[in-house]
Amino acid sequence: MMKKMKRAGLKIGFGILLFALISSCKSAKILSDQTLDAKLPARTIIRNHYKNTVDFKTLTGRLKIDFSDGSSSQSLGVSLRMEKDKAIWLSAPLGVVKAMITPDRVTFYNKLENSYFDGSFEYLSRLLGTELDYKKVQNLLLGEALFDLRDDRYEVSLNTSSYELKPVKSIELFKTLFMIYPGSYKLASQQISQPLQKRLLEIRYKDYQEKNNKIVPNSVGILAIDNNQRNVIDIEYRNIEFNTKVSFPYKIPNGYEKIVLN
Repeated sequence: MMKKMKRAGLKIGFGILLFALISSCKSAKILSDQTLDAKLPARTIIRNHYKNTVDFKTLTGRLKIDFSDGSSSQSLGVSLRMEKDKAIWLSAPLGVVKAMITPDRVTFYNKLENSYFDGSFEYLSRLLGTELDYKKVQNLLLGEALFDLRDDRYEVSLNTSSYELKPVKSIELFKTLFMIYPGSYKLASQQISQPLQKRLLEIRYKDYQEKNNKIVPNSVGILAIDNNQRNVIDIEYRNIEFNTKVSFPYKIPNGYEKIVLN
């Protein structure tokens, strides 16, 4: 039972860490879709996607996370502080769970279990079934492509409400699919699959908002399947502030048991 609780705590801790980034306020403008252009080439869609990259130095806010792994589920609010490309700091109410992610390190501790994790991106990559680093996690949360679309050639087709981009040269072992909204050129969804390993990562962006002339997601839905394991995370973003002064208080308490990944 204790081992099962620790595994659940580990997944929830990483879920909090991975999916807490930006948030929306009630006064933010929800962006509506625009008309698709059947003549628009893939290179123009990709160029416009990168023109709308969110530019900021720091970000603070709150968000609501719903997490389920099939055997357990949890819903909680989390405070967020972030310095772009450098650090993401998260804290659940009363500091029960705190997390810190940097380009070189992933760490969190759980006061309810007197345990902590301090290591690399290996577990996050295993959890979502694809190799992750700080930049990819940041892009995922900002509604930007997980991989640099400018590094490959894509063919474009029209979906009901978005442009569908697939690589011209498809790889059987590793498949990607990107859906991009017209107008904002932000992602509607991105999907990475490894059919032979029965792995799937799908990130859905239901809608976007404009806050301080920056286009950011309003909600994000994550589905990660690895064989029979299915993790689902839904995030609702709230109360965002850009470019305020931030600090990152984080210290693993003495006497906590370190979580070692097998």
